[in-house]
Amino acid sequence: MKLLAALTIALFAGTSLAQDYPTKPVRIIVPFAPGGSADVFGRFLAQRLQETMGQTFVIDNRPGAGSVIGTDAVAKAAPDGYTLLLMSNTHTVNESLIPTKPFQLMRDFAPIAPINYSDLVLVAKATLAQSTLPDLIKAAKAKPGGMSYASSGPGTPYHMAGELFKVMAGVSIVHIPYRGSAGARTDVLGGQIEMMFDAIPTMTEHIKAGKVKALATTGKVRSAVLPDVPTANEAGVPGYEATLWLGLMAPKGTPAAVIAKLNAEVGKITANPEVRRTWAAQGTTAMTMGVDEFTKYMNDDIAKWARIVKFSGAKAE
Repeated sequence: MKLLAALTIALFAGTSLAQDYPTKPVRIIVPFAPGGSADVFGRFLAQRLQETMGQTFVIDNRPGAGSVIGTDAVAKAAPDGYTLLLMSNTHTVNESLIPTKPFQLMRDFAPIAPINYSDLVLVAKATLAQSTLPDLIKAAKAKPGGMSYASSGPGTPYHMAGELFKVMAGVSIVHIPYRGSAGARTDVLGGQIEMMFDAIPTMTEHIKAGKVKALATTGKVRSAVLPDVPTANEAGVPGYEATLWLGLMAPKGTPAAVIAKLNAEVGKITANPEVRRTWAAQGTTAMTMGVDEFTKYMNDDIAKWARIVKFSGAKAE
């Protein structure tokens, strides 16, 4: 009877907490620099959550060490629902790419909900002599190590897309990691770096303005936003596919009722037809999953990237 009473009290307390939550501002730490997809969609999500939950949601950018610095800050935060992590598949990659980091993703964090995913696009500086992917591959093979590609840092989708491309295309190009996608993007636009893989939503305007050359997209099918750009699979790298996805997590130990409430609220946003149409027009697909489904998705992604890190030989420079 005492155990039953204790469980009843705990259940009631958890339900009450979820009903009241949030009673003060919530901080969402984005472990990436401003200007990239995680920052852009994190701010969108924060604004929508603020509107629906009636409390301030603040974005706190803490880039560095391939997302490890900001992520570790969340791991050490109180598990009360007032510090959250805006994460990406950088985090699932880092489980095998950076095994010595001070946290483990599925041990120290609780999955809340996915947000969206987008295909990437391989772009080259406007002055590059090659204008198609086959020509780029041919030039790279003729001069191993003679070209470089920028990324937003070790373990990020932009980095791993490049490493996967190197293996599958059989080329040797040098990885130049930046502290964020904005710096990498700026140097490709300025012609200092030959190329980079970037999220379609953040690079499309530069492609359409002729500031860079779009050589290939990374999805299974062509992007509706860039229909004239072939996929890498079509353009000479059979089977190639890479995406960027975003999600929300909390420190392990955050009450399950709070996790469930946040999952429901994020799910309402990502299932909203207007949001889905807006994101689709930008080349982004909304994701909606329950907590258990998202947890499985993350575990599967960790296993997938462990295999890719192993056979690609990728390193956290």
